[in-house]
Amino acid sequence: MNELIAQFKKNGIDNVIQNEPLKNHTTWKIGGPAKLFFEPSSVKELQEGLAEIKKRSIPWFALGRGSNVLVADEGLDGVVIKLGDGLAQLDQQDELFTVGSGYSLIKLATIVSKKGYSGLEFAGGIPGSVGGAVFMNAGAHNADISTILTKALILMPDGELYWINRDDLGFNYRTSNLHQNGGICIAAQFCLEKGNTVEIRKRLQKNKAYRKNTQPWNDPCCGSVFRNPLPLYAGEIIENLGLKGEAVGGAQVSEKHANFIINAGGATANDVLTLIKKIQDLALNRYGVEMKTEVEYVGEK
Repeated sequence: MNELIAQFKKNGIDNVIQNEPLKNHTTWKIGGPAKLFFEPSSVKELQEGLAEIKKRSIPWFALGRGSNVLVADEGLDGVVIKLGDGLAQLDQQDELFTVGSGYSLIKLATIVSKKGYSGLEFAGGIPGSVGGAVFMNAGAHNADISTILTKALILMPDGELYWINRDDLGFNYRTSNLHQNGGICIAAQFCLEKGNTVEIRKRLQKNKAYRKNTQPWNDPCCGSVFRNPLPLYAGEIIENLGLKGEAVGGAQVSEKHANFIINAGGATANDVLTLIKKIQDLALNRYGVEMKTEVEYVGEK
């Protein structure tokens, strides 16, 4: 790792930190240290840095705004690449918006609504980045990213950049083929529809208010923990199991919405994993339902 750091400095890359606690970079406020934490200031710096990482066969993980991810208590023995402000550009050409992966999805939804463009009202309360939203096809209120995306700029494991059309990204419920091919979303282009600004903002605020009133956004959490086993809903299943308020250590099933596990104070990744396993076992034994997680666990179990 020292050799990598030395090469980074030689290349003029100095925004790296050793043993950075990842709990400072996740919405759950959980996670041990990254052996090396690297936040590129540009796409070029990301490409250069990743090339050096891969040259040394060092494991790496791309992190956005830290929602929908659970990092191991032991941390990560490799490089965490933070896709942040250096990759948060916004460009508009009429109805086409090209947005960097580090851009806040909530901020984007707010800005385009003020401009009078419709299509992102569903995202008003989704606490992630544009890159993460593309990666997992984030959605709410019967809409998702795939409905407005035209193409995405993907950095593939070989270090090459490609614009990939929506139909070639393999979108499905809370997933894309980026999970399998290891690609990183660098930017996304959305096609939005010009409309009535007042009505668009009303819809956005309605969705924000709904999420605020029904979900525990004042508590550290990751978003929804489980995918809905459609046509059933994960929150309803967990509530019917009598698990609202159930706790393991500092991890607790939210009293407000059962498909959220909150960090009630000092929660560890192991606490969360134990609580997830308990929910999965009870749902399978009582209802025969397999509860698949929406949250991504990173590290050794």
